[in-house]
Amino acid sequence: MNERGKSDKPIVPQMPANNGAAGTPAAPAEPVEGRGLAKGNSIQATRDRTQCRNNLQNGLDRIRVAAARDKRLRFTALWHHVYAVDRLRKAYFELKKDAAAGIDGQTWQQYGDDLEANLADLSSRLQRGAYRAKPVRRVCIPKPDGRQRPLGVPVLEDKIVQRATVEVLNAVYETDFKGFSYGFRPGRSAHQALDALAVGIERRKVNWVLDADIRGFFDTIDHGWLVKFVEHRIADQRVVRHVKKWLNAGVLEEGRRRQVEAGTPQGGSISPLLANLYLHHAFDVWADHWRRCHATGEVIIVRYADDFVVGFQQRADAERFLDELRERFRKFNLELHAEKTRILEFGRFAAERRKQRGQGKPATFNFLGFTHICARDRKGRYAVLRQTRRDRMRAKLRAVRDGLRARLHVPRDDVGRWLGQVVAGYYRYFAVPRNYPALSLFRYEVVRLWCQALRRRSQKSRITWARMLRWAGQWIPQPRIMHPYPEQRLLVMTQGRSPVR
Repeated sequence: MNERGKSDKPIVPQMPANNGAAGTPAAPAEPVEGRGLAKGNSIQATRDRTQCRNNLQNGLDRIRVAAARDKRLRFTALWHHVYAVDRLRKAYFELKKDAAAGIDGQTWQQYGDDLEANLADLSSRLQRGAYRAKPVRRVCIPKPDGRQRPLGVPVLEDKIVQRATVEVLNAVYETDFKGFSYGFRPGRSAHQALDALAVGIERRKVNWVLDADIRGFFDTIDHGWLVKFVEHRIADQRVVRHVKKWLNAGVLEEGRRRQVEAGTPQGGSISPLLANLYLHHAFDVWADHWRRCHATGEVIIVRYADDFVVGFQQRADAERFLDELRERFRKFNLELHAEKTRILEFGRFAAERRKQRGQGKPATFNFLGFTHICARDRKGRYAVLRQTRRDRMRAKLRAVRDGLRARLHVPRDDVGRWLGQVVAGYYRYFAVPRNYPALSLFRYEVVRLWCQALRRRSQKSRITWARMLRWAGQWIPQPRIMHPYPEQRLLVMTQGRSPVR
């Protein structure tokens, strides 16, 4: 029954239609009259019966507007946006088709064989609370420095639900995240972070740089603090409960399930968002308040996931910031890497001042795969030179060498086609302005490794370097700069506003 004081809702008639007279099967049926809408109610439905892409986006737009209007607003009804079948379908098609399978062995293609039935069943389980998160399969991949990086591989359904949840939560948190945070956010990239850092150092009064590294960040995230950070804006306990499910699902390592008390598994769709949320409260909010209220000079900040660089005008500010940052991180069970965290003199006047003191060239620092160097452009103006990190180049060349050994008996044209794809992918990331010499060196080393592999195919090989260069010209692209200068890219992004404020 309808509640007292509320408008009557339309009730669908439950009685069947009256049949015609006996013995006259062709007689028309007489429908039973049902109740209509109460006076004053609109005949048009409030929303489409079947959600389409526009409906999904409109729902997120309303959430985004409400989150931006009131920074203290807590959302109590978000879960129905997650288990909508259209959103789950969209999340499924955004997954990588050739990604590794989880502990159940189900692949993207297998799940798509009966996609609509699987999504309907998943949506039903999410709606009634019958969904259960499964443990994450842990694998280790080598890092450029020789260590192992643990990655988690969730099952396919967990990936779908996590990606749908991330899309909904981004509508809330994107209005809160700071402008100097670039990692794993929609519409932002690593190159934008690199450009913001270069422009900030070149155009602002930066004389000292804090190059910091968090020790084992993804493995030390405190679950208690993380849940509190989620609940700061999300009051829908269904969302919070599923975040807890993913955190407490554990990992499957060498056939044994192990409970994880801290950290988020790298590889899950929701891990980057949770990491950004954790550092937003543990670092971004505090650092932004510190530079506005406690710094005596200018301060710039650029953060990409757990990698961040802070530039200072005054050395005293840099030292005080580092001391207070250690105390701040200790509160949230985070720790700065003692050997990789340092304050170095860097900026427009660093080379001149060090020369006056009888010291060498300014020190360099690494950020997002590039080594940053104090240099001059062709007109003699100060510029930040970004070169490919040597260890990253060596690691990529080792991977190319191993790939050539595995293709020792593959036809030459197929190997050349594969090398062309590898080199083109390398250019897409590292082809930034003033990095042309490093790109040329990488291409030369790839051609040299290919020549060695071809000569090993026979003890009587007669492959000359001239012939090798002709084959390389056919398959391996020449280096070219593919990214604009930092100020050109950020001029379009910020429209005159500072990219690091």
